[in-house]
Amino acid sequence: MFPFLRLFLFLCLSFSSCFGQITNSSSCPLDFSSLRKIIDQNSKRPTLNSTAQCQYIRQGLRLVQSEYLRRTNSFFPPLSSADSCWNSYQSLVNDYVHNFDIRSSCGFQTSWISQGCMNITTRSEFESKVSPTAITNIVSSCNQSLENNSPCATCTTSLSGLASYLPGPSVGNLFDCAAYPSVYAAAFANQFGPTDKGTAKCLFLLDVSVGSSGKGKKNVVVIVVVVVVCVLVFALVVFGYWFLWRKRKIGLANKWNAKRLESNLSSRLDSISGSTTLIRYDFDEIKAATKNFSRVNIVGTGGYGNVYKGVLPGGIEVALKRFKNCSVAGDANFTHEVEVIASVRHVNLVALRGYCTATTPFEGHQRIIVCDLMKNGSLHDHLFGRRHEKLSWGIRQKVAIGTARGLAYLHYGAQPGIIHRDIKASNILLDESFEPKVADFGLAKFTPEGMTHLSTRVAGTMGYVAPEYALYGQLTERSDVYSFGVVLLELLSGKKAIMEFKEGQPTLVTDWAWSLVREGRALDVLEDSIPHLGPPEVMEKYVLVAVLCSHPQLYARPTMDQVVNMLDAEIPVPTIPERPISLIADLDDIERSVSSSGNSGNLSTAAGYQPYIFERETPLADSDSVRARTLDHRLR
Repeated sequence: MFPFLRLFLFLCLSFSSCFGQITNSSSCPLDFSSLRKIIDQNSKRPTLNSTAQCQYIRQGLRLVQSEYLRRTNSFFPPLSSADSCWNSYQSLVNDYVHNFDIRSSCGFQTSWISQGCMNITTRSEFESKVSPTAITNIVSSCNQSLENNSPCATCTTSLSGLASYLPGPSVGNLFDCAAYPSVYAAAFANQFGPTDKGTAKCLFLLDVSVGSSGKGKKNVVVIVVVVVVCVLVFALVVFGYWFLWRKRKIGLANKWNAKRLESNLSSRLDSISGSTTLIRYDFDEIKAATKNFSRVNIVGTGGYGNVYKGVLPGGIEVALKRFKNCSVAGDANFTHEVEVIASVRHVNLVALRGYCTATTPFEGHQRIIVCDLMKNGSLHDHLFGRRHEKLSWGIRQKVAIGTARGLAYLHYGAQPGIIHRDIKASNILLDESFEPKVADFGLAKFTPEGMTHLSTRVAGTMGYVAPEYALYGQLTERSDVYSFGVVLLELLSGKKAIMEFKEGQPTLVTDWAWSLVREGRALDVLEDSIPHLGPPEVMEKYVLVAVLCSHPQLYARPTMDQVVNMLDAEIPVPTIPERPISLIADLDDIERSVSSSGNSGNLSTAAGYQPYIFERETPLADSDSVRARTLDHRLR
């Protein structure tokens, strides 16, 4: 009897132990309370947009996995706990979004929560794939508060450099190769951790704050509609029957075409945004942000349409570029610009937040790009617009160097390289600290590897287009260099690219500046009364760089990398070759050029910056005295 009892007790204890092990192995080790804490920091629970639910869910899970990585040095929970983790996540989502099954609605498979890219599951495996230099660069760039735009851009730019170390393959669409850098940086590179508000917003785009004004507006609309219906019920009934008949007749014909266009466009955009953190906004969100595209909110116009200032839920100020050519050709332009902006990220390039595509009965096809709002407008506004306060020399220098860095990144940092094709003052935007951002990539061209130049239909703005591109359609990176030189001359002189018309012929700022420089009067190019002038040799250097960049002959122009080095370092400006006779030169200019064709000189030498000495009948001493008086006049 007793042996049998001991055997029974032993079996019970063994079964209990095994059952406990099974229970423990199936429990989820992920802590979803960290995500709930971020959501509950808001005074009201967020209402997730239906089109962005799967994106938010994916990003929220990556934040939770980053916190798990911080604790355990593992990216994923064990596969045995996958179902339990999905159930935990579903329980959290049910508190905010009703009747939304995560896995079936978003196409996630249960095992994907424990699988990723290249079979990388631990911190050590990830660090073995990436060079120590890249890890050090991420720590130096991301170990700061990321709540503001500039630190966030610096961090995400360093993260984009890890793409070459993680070529794939990925498992599913939940945790691809592009997610690893952000998850790793939030866990170990940033001292505040994944749950910090700035880190969550920058690296996981979890900015879920909402406003409460929309509900009140809807109530007002409902009241107005009810009153109107009560007063005009008979007229509305008659009109309603006619309108429904008319709408059905026209709608059936247009519905198929609209669905076909939207399906084709969505598939192209999904292929772009699949590896990025772009948000697809709902059209009602955009209308509310711009107050139904009020004219008061227009901050820019162009051949593509209008740019509106908007305020998204949570008080986020954005700029919304609304395309007006909503056709097959318009969709191609829209998709191309989304593709270009999404492929680059740099502190001196406008960052893309997301986009909106919609087809409505009244507005038709809507194509909208959403970017960060630049509160100081464009460079054109400050030089030639309504902003009357002149930019100081320090700000002009900052704008010049920042624009040059942005273009250098497009040409040599992006893969493949990008030629902007429309560099002009109105496409250089300025943020609250006057940091320049190159914008408007509607005309940009990718440059295939190994191509020295492209032959293409000429596009751009008169006065900024390089001669070889305007005449022969020969497009290279140095076409952008020419446009940059024109913008730099505008920035320094305060004069437009096409200054004035003289006897029916335009005067180009490039020709005007060249004529002053070759006479040894480089400082006379500068605009009068610039506040807080810099050292004369530095200001003269900037003028020489602008003249060199805007040289009509392609071979004479530097690359944008060389321009950055000349503007930002103690590197001398090389000899500037003589220019050919301008196509729009008058008879006096031609005769003067022919008579002096044997004369030449250097605008600068390796020994330092020297004025361009052009031989003429006046003695050299008189020339030097004129230059001295000019310099003294400029500095007073």
